[in-house]
Amino acid sequence: MSLLLSPYEHTYIHLKNKVVMPPMCMYKADTNGNMTDFHLTHYTARALGGVGLIIVEATAVEPRGRISDNDLGLWDDTHIEAHKTLVSSCHAYGAKMAVQLAHAGRKSICKESTPVAPSAIAYSQTNGFKLPHALSLDEITQIKTQFVQAGLRAARAGYDMLELHAAHGYLLCEFLSPLTNTRDDVYGGSLENRCALTLEIAHLLIQTTGLPLCVRISADEWVEGGWDIAQSIYLASKLKELGVTFIHVSAGGNQEKQIMPPLTPLYQAGYAKTIRKEVDVATIAVGLITTAHEGEALLRDGGCDLVAYGRELLRNPNFVFFAAKEHGLRDLIEVSYLRAF
Repeated sequence: MSLLLSPYEHTYIHLKNKVVMPPMCMYKADTNGNMTDFHLTHYTARALGGVGLIIVEATAVEPRGRISDNDLGLWDDTHIEAHKTLVSSCHAYGAKMAVQLAHAGRKSICKESTPVAPSAIAYSQTNGFKLPHALSLDEITQIKTQFVQAGLRAARAGYDMLELHAAHGYLLCEFLSPLTNTRDDVYGGSLENRCALTLEIAHLLIQTTGLPLCVRISADEWVEGGWDIAQSIYLASKLKELGVTFIHVSAGGNQEKQIMPPLTPLYQAGYAKTIRKEVDVATIAVGLITTAHEGEALLRDGGCDLVAYGRELLRNPNFVFFAAKEHGLRDLIEVSYLRAF
């Protein structure tokens, strides 16, 4: 029996296996945030390859919320049709589809716009990063609305789930950290205040779209005095109270001078286990997980509920078929490909 390749059953989402393709920016959109043929081929190949859940890359809720000028968007109704085509294509091969709703905040390097952030603190003095504009309360309200509108467009496109991006130093992550959020209003200062925007947007998305919600967080920003696992546990507990379905647990990305742990297999996976244990919430583990054996061990040990394979799925779109072969589960391999296995 394979835990990794067995179905996952949740009240709000059912997956044919526990293999997740996490969101990874491809920088292949046109300059208006539109999908291209690349995206349709890229994601459909992983659906054909047997992935249970595909989370489409960071998709901006407004133009200045893109990381680069070639990021996807869902800030306009004209974006919906291409997303609908993608979702339909991947559904045809049994994959469930989510999209990561994102705002790059101070890490946007779009040429024609000024980035925004909780506070006017630049991510870096080099590599094209600009000094961000500190958001006013009215502007924060507008961004909340933009997330909701993007979520509603995703629902119209047929997505099965949404992911809210609050990791890796992008806008919501910037609000969470005391190092990048030095505000003195209702969104700054205390842990409760710094978590408020993420919680408000999560609540609005759940209430307005009717879709299950996953929230991606950086469990630790790897800088002394910054966001850490204890604060992540608090945030995850509040997200659980709101009805969030999964916490997708990554780490880092908020500080240019972060001190990363050694890049060894499963180097981030322990955070997902800690949050799962302390909060009793379903988690997705990620972080240099490359083999079916590693995924099986994480699931068997109670380390997570789903396993995200990022770079491995870039290298091998048919990863699931190789895992099925290891377990003698030839019925899980696409019949047209059986001769290769």
